[in-house]
Amino acid sequence: MRFDVFTLFPEMFPAYLNESILKRAQNANLLDVHLHNIRDWTTDKHNVTDDEVYGGGGGMVMKPEPIFAAVEDVVGAPPDGPVILLTPQGRVFTQEVAGELAKHSRLALLCGRYEGVDERVRQHLVTDEISVGDYVLTGGELAAMILIDAVTRLLPGVLGDPDAPQKDSHSAGLLEHPHYTRPPEFRVWEVPQVLRSGNHAEIKKWRRLQALKRTAERRPELLEGMELTDEEREWLDGFHNDHH
Repeated sequence: MRFDVFTLFPEMFPAYLNESILKRAQNANLLDVHLHNIRDWTTDKHNVTDDEVYGGGGGMVMKPEPIFAAVEDVVGAPPDGPVILLTPQGRVFTQEVAGELAKHSRLALLCGRYEGVDERVRQHLVTDEISVGDYVLTGGELAAMILIDAVTRLLPGVLGDPDAPQKDSHSAGLLEHPHYTRPPEFRVWEVPQVLRSGNHAEIKKWRRLQALKRTAERRPELLEGMELTDEEREWLDGFHNDHH
């Protein structure tokens, strides 16, 4: 999968992209990230990419000319694939959205800065707007890295375990169950006996119930409308009764 990232600060990306899973994905030719400095498409000697806000007010706005020129030069006009603006005003990024984006072979990511981009970029260039949460960052670069990471994990062959993405929190609508490793006892805290039993059916059942418990404790709204077995509903009812 190819990502084209349009940013004023391309130097922010290599330290994260060139480590761990993302590095291995690139080495295996499963991930291809191209960084484009929007300043390279300016036409003035000072490489100006922002200007004052029409109508007054504080802050600066990213100019449309270099953004249009950069994106259209790299991904075409009309663009070859989605052009995503990372902005607090976009739809909230979720695991479901990551799965949707992973179906594409190429994504263009536009990193906003300052007060944002000229509205004509929103109206006539970008095809989607995504927010990584209900808060404001200094720029879209961190959001772009989050999106690249989450989407890349869903690409076939990226993770060692092909079923791993389906086991992650939120993939099945639940938070993930607890994990343990050696030693079996640390200080006075032991690994649950069921995980050391070798009984895979019981382990699977334990993990499912623990995922339900953790979700009920931390994100109960995720359970609304979820299909559960009668046993699971009974177990959850008992859990709720014990905690009220």
